[in-house]
Amino acid sequence: MLEPVYPELADVKFHKLLDQCIHCGLCLEACPTYAVFGTEMDAPRGRIAQMRAAAEGQGRSEEFNSAFVEHINLCLSCLACQTACPSGVKYGELVTTTRLAIEGNRRPGTVERFVRWLGFKQMLPHLGRLKTAAWLLRFYEAIGLQKLVRRWDILPQPLKAMEAILPPVTIGRRDYTTPAPAFGERRGVVAFFTGCVQEAFLAQVNDATVRILQRNGYEVHFPVGQTCCGAAQIHNGEVEQARELAEKNLAAFEAYDIVINNAGGCGATLKNEYEFIFKDDPYNLERARKLSAHVHDISEFLVERLQVPPEGQVPARATYADSCHLRNAQRVIQPPRELLRRIPGLELVEMAQPERCCGSAGVYNLVHPETAGQILAVKMADIASTGAELIICSNTGCQMQLMAGVRQAGLNARVMHLAEVLDLSYNAE
Repeated sequence: MLEPVYPELADVKFHKLLDQCIHCGLCLEACPTYAVFGTEMDAPRGRIAQMRAAAEGQGRSEEFNSAFVEHINLCLSCLACQTACPSGVKYGELVTTTRLAIEGNRRPGTVERFVRWLGFKQMLPHLGRLKTAAWLLRFYEAIGLQKLVRRWDILPQPLKAMEAILPPVTIGRRDYTTPAPAFGERRGVVAFFTGCVQEAFLAQVNDATVRILQRNGYEVHFPVGQTCCGAAQIHNGEVEQARELAEKNLAAFEAYDIVINNAGGCGATLKNEYEFIFKDDPYNLERARKLSAHVHDISEFLVERLQVPPEGQVPARATYADSCHLRNAQRVIQPPRELLRRIPGLELVEMAQPERCCGSAGVYNLVHPETAGQILAVKMADIASTGAELIICSNTGCQMQLMAGVRQAGLNARVMHLAEVLDLSYNAE
């Protein structure tokens, strides 16, 4: 065996994970990038073959490394392949480990280093700064400048991709310094993970989630020390900062037995990724496992605890767009659908391929906008075939991506989070 280009991939455990793949190819049809490119190198099986070559020191040429990095980075990490795999290959762990190895062995340029510093360190972990940005962008929308910018198509590609997914900004006004009391008899106490981008730009989702919990008899606490979950940092190689954020969240939620989350990607990070980044830290690993056991998506928590059923009419034809990380990483598939079926007047219609990614995938739609756009177009065609006038989702990035998709496809449909739809029914009673 040759000396590996990426020593981190020479680990025995990593090789054992690679060996689980039996090369059956059942993952190919589940992979969105394989559907776009039709190439083995952009499918899970092909990426695993490239990981093995890199781990064994093969293909040490600059050409191999350039192609290797490109094909790995084109992966959305939607984990649809992991769900489809009959051998139980832990593709998520493989691709995350590989990306960390790649990032640890390259030197980003000055511009990229600045963008990472600004986004991952100066904005996402600081909710106050995000809300200031949200106020400015709300003003940008209110004065009509957004319409002119989109009509004239004057922004450079990176900014254009960011602007394209900007939702109608809702500024949160909830007081998080005191608990939200239960309505009626108190059934219990829960802690709520507010998130970062969602609280800054889609605050109505968090407001709706808290009201639903209150209606069902729960006192909702908002731990002061909580921060960004660290998903973007983990998946982009900023592992040290991710650990810092994770430790803050571990401390913030340590006193609670029930932690409610309403964003599929954040929930997957809290449940799964913390155990991965603390795998060599026994003390924090145990704390991460404890938190993982206590984190619940709002849908899986309520489906068996809905003390007060929604009884108000929501007369609409709707379809539910799964969050990849809620469906594939957390394996929460039926609870959102069961809750939606309990809403009077709501006609729920399934897509032909509900498991398909929308192309958001964290910051994927910002880094690879063209590929993300092709994946989104397929998703919107599937949604259009349902005739839905209401598109229901369960993740921040998905909601913003689908809003952009509705506008681009010219659909007469509204995008709402599951919590917003439940809240709508309660308010219509």
